Parts: sequence; C-alpha cells; structure tokens
Amino acid sequence: MLRRTFALAAVVALVAWAVPVYGEEEEKTHEGKVVKVDGTKLTMSDKDGKNEHTHTIPADAKITLDGKDAKLADLKAGMSVKVTAEKKDNKVQVTKIEAKKAD
Repeated sequence: MLRRTFALAAVVALVAWAVPVYGEEEEKTHEGKVVKVDGTKLTMSDKDGKNEHTHTIPADAKITLDGKDAKLADLKAGMSVKVTAEKKDNKVQVTKIEAKKAD
C-alpha cells in the first residue's frame, strides 16, 4: 500500500512540474504586412491586408530585416513580417520579428 501511494505521489509531482514548464514555452507565429510602426508599437495586418492588430514590442525582441539585425523603426508600411510570440509570466510577449522588404 505504501509503495503504491509513493508511486502515485511521484507521478502527480512529475505532472504538476512538467505542465507549467511546457505551457510557458508555447511559441506562436503569424505572418502579415506592416501597417505602421509608432514608438514601441507595431501595427500589422494579415497577409491579405485585413484584420489589423497592434503589438507592443519589448526592447529585447530580436528584429531582423532581410536576415540582418534591425530596429523596429527600420520597418516600413507594406513590408512582409513574421511575428513570433511566446507566453511568459502569463502574458503573450513578442520575442522575434522577421521582416522582408516589399517586392
């Protein structure tokens, strides 16, 4: 009986430890077009130029333009953009922006 109780407690402890760890690392990406950049805010649309939404970009987000390091201010309206966000401390936060100049 004690052996089963210990095994069950070990399984419950492992699940309780693993679930928050995997939940914190959930990463999501979406692609679209830059509408505008204003300070630390990036407004973008979906690929079709519809459904605009705005992201607040943290200072430590990795930003690239055509594969080279860039600043948020380097992004211009019409550029293709891929935004990667991650859940940190129960908040979704942008971690990476990959932009390409419009053709």
